[in-house]
Amino acid sequence: MDRAEIFEVVRAALAEALELREEDIAEWSRFKEDLEADSLDLVELLLEMEKRYGFKVSDEEATEILTVGDAVDLILAKASP
Repeated sequence: MDRAEIFEVVRAALAEALELREEDIAEWSRFKEDLEADSLDLVELLLEMEKRYGFKVSDEEATEILTVGDAVDLILAKASP
């Protein structure tokens, strides 16, 4: 599993949850400012990724996620053996 694959999964999940087009979501997209996502949207995304990849995210780690790229980085770090 590489960064590009994780980004595609995250982007697809965000597009569905936020009713956006996938092409409107980039790694640099900020959850709050660019995607108009609230904290609940981010929690739901993280829960879905935790289930899919089998890891847990602490509240402290979650507060550090500001962009889609931040989420991808965290998933990549947590899901790697």
